[in-house]
Amino acid sequence: QVQLMESGGDSVRPGGSLRLSCTASGYLYSTACVAWFRQAPGKEREGIAAIPIDGGSTEYAPSVKGRFTISQDIVKKTVWLQMNSLEPEDTAMYYCAADPNPGGSYCYIRSETRYTFWGQGTQVTVSS
Repeated sequence: QVQLMESGGDSVRPGGSLRLSCTASGYLYSTACVAWFRQAPGKEREGIAAIPIDGGSTEYAPSVKGRFTISQDIVKKTVWLQMNSLEPEDTAMYYCAADPNPGGSYCYIRSETRYTFWGQGTQVTVSS
């Protein structure tokens, strides 16, 4: 089994930065995808970034592209989400998730049902 644990959530002012981390325990295939999702009150959960655990092509939601950067370390089994220029609209619970067998080399945030392992979430609050 695979377990994921997020950390790094905090309260910041608009324009600030945070770096979230997600560390996996247990066996994770090198072909697995890891993605970040978020859910704000009253809104549906949305995928915001995805990356293969062994590195490669990334995908970002339009709302965060250019501000957020996803990165990985297959040895540490860790994925980070660097969030810059944070906006109040970024306030949400952030989750990392893993698709253990994506069937390809590109990870899609829209394929939410393929992500079967989930962390408990870490809260990000952006306010002045």
